[in-house]
Amino acid sequence: MLWAHYAWGAAWSNDIKQLMTAVALLIYLAYFILRRSFDEPEKGARLAAVYNIFAFSSLIPLLYIVPRMFASLHPGATGNPAFGSEDLDNTMRMVFYPAIIGWSLFGFWLAQLRYRYQRLVDTATGLD
Repeated sequence: MLWAHYAWGAAWSNDIKQLMTAVALLIYLAYFILRRSFDEPEKGARLAAVYNIFAFSSLIPLLYIVPRMFASLHPGATGNPAFGSEDLDNTMRMVFYPAIIGWSLFGFWLAQLRYRYQRLVDTATGLD
């Protein structure tokens, strides 16, 4: 929302991509609520798995088809999802691309920490 405020002057601009992403997040919030609403964990997991098939299949129209049918403030609104030379200002590129690299490296580091921790737990419990 900080990026949207800088780029378009408002944190929420009722853009179709913002709206469809909010709907998708609400669908997955309902998934988590459904998963925790049963006393029997297996029953909740089974029903939540069926719901998750619906939720995942709804992402394709919500995030890829519907936003291309309407005008949008986001780059690639005309059907081309790639960034063009006019889509991102050079001053924003200096922050955007290093941020992508940094967050990716951070994710890999966290995954490595989790893997190493799990190996230590498995070794300590004799499951190795």
